[in-house]
Amino acid sequence: MLEARFSCPVCLDVLNNPVTTPCGHSFCLVCINGCWDQEDLKGEYSCPQCRRSFTPRPVLSKNVMLAEMMENLKKTELRAASPACSPAGPGDVTCDACIGRKLRAVKSCLVCLASFCETHLQPHYQSPAFQKHKLVKASRRLQEQICSQHEKHLEVYCRTDQQCICMLSEKQKKLMENKTQFQQSIQEREKEAEELRHAVESHKVSLEKKIKS
Repeated sequence: MLEARFSCPVCLDVLNNPVTTPCGHSFCLVCINGCWDQEDLKGEYSCPQCRRSFTPRPVLSKNVMLAEMMENLKKTELRAASPACSPAGPGDVTCDACIGRKLRAVKSCLVCLASFCETHLQPHYQSPAFQKHKLVKASRRLQEQICSQHEKHLEVYCRTDQQCICMLSEKQKKLMENKTQFQQSIQEREKEAEELRHAVESHKVSLEKKIKS
């Protein structure tokens, strides 16, 4: 399947607008930029797959050869998976754009929150306006792929939670982690200051005893 052979290591879906990092790994442009946006404060950027670090942030360019290959493979898979003008049968996901006789949907869009047959899906492949739209396998349960808290599509795989989360959740998670680390650092400094005060007091008492003696 196309999804297994050419999937993005971040969102685990088919590569969309693929770019390649200096270490040779490929990602969706939106996914890798989202990951690296989180690392701007550190000033050091790592590959989500092999963890190789880069400084400064690499300039990403579209992998034209891979993009063309993906485009051709998508069209081939669509033709193989669903004959043109195939009517929807029992159990099939229907095209939301069809008027009258409903055709079988081949893909669902997480941005449009709708499913499309092969004909109505073509604008997503051909028009720049749909370049950032996220296509997934045709599904009736699109709402389950939307973050219930932020109403944004789940596009980042969180290795800690073992699930996909939206970019806003990812940013909040990073902020909470930074807050926790900051609080721990403050507690450690307070503990060190308290230990220093005790040491000074102890030294002061010892010094006073020596003077009296």
